[in-house]
Amino acid sequence: MHYRYFPGCTLKTQAKEMEDTALAAASALGIELQELPEWQCCGAVFPLSDDELITLLSPVRTLAAAGGEPLVSLCAACHHVLKRAQEVIKRNPDTREKVTDFLEVDYAGEGRVLHFLEVLRDDLGFDRLKEQVSHPLAGRKIAAYYGCLLLRPAKEMQFDDPENPTIMEDLLRSLGAEVVSTAYRTECCGAYLSVTEEKVATATAEKIVHSARRAGAEALITACPLCRYNLENIGGPALPVYYFSELLAEALGVAALKEVARG
Repeated sequence: MHYRYFPGCTLKTQAKEMEDTALAAASALGIELQELPEWQCCGAVFPLSDDELITLLSPVRTLAAAGGEPLVSLCAACHHVLKRAQEVIKRNPDTREKVTDFLEVDYAGEGRVLHFLEVLRDDLGFDRLKEQVSHPLAGRKIAAYYGCLLLRPAKEMQFDDPENPTIMEDLLRSLGAEVVSTAYRTECCGAYLSVTEEKVATATAEKIVHSARRAGAEALITACPLCRYNLENIGGPALPVYYFSELLAEALGVAALKEVARG
């Protein structure tokens, strides 16, 4: 299976272990992720105003660079921006003409925009993944945390049921872990309020982490670098928080994982 790959900024800097474990796991599963040459930041946040055309330039340039091939990202924020930018280009001919003319690219919204979790679920399949697990996470009680960006707006993202998603729980089961259900798994972690309104973000993140702990979870798993940062540094240290790729790589036996019980 071959895909074009957009790493994004965070996974090349502060969260390099997230990319390293994902690439190791992909290789073990026969999934080729070909990094886009000379990529740039996706913009990190999708514009809220329809006339903010300048903020569409970076994600549309990235989408066009994929050449119509499936484009995979590992970061929920990157996936969110790319997916929604693609939808704007598809449904708004006037915006498409202005943006593509400025960029001097030929792009009309073609190609699949995927988070790596979707590749595992829809293209590889969790049953097939389970067959490849050599170091199952047996006895590990882990809760999935989704946050906002993968799920909403549901009509555009089409990732999973926004109210009752299952993709990360299904991943955990395929890796041999015991799934713990929590009350706030689709609530916002506080996002960038951790920078501007830390008290608000702290209260939100603490609620999520402590709820998971009361439910019996020994750890949390997420697919968003910002969610992981907030839950681990703002809402913690009640529970360790792992990126999905870390647990995936551990179960496949291709990367060492930090211990569950941490300082």
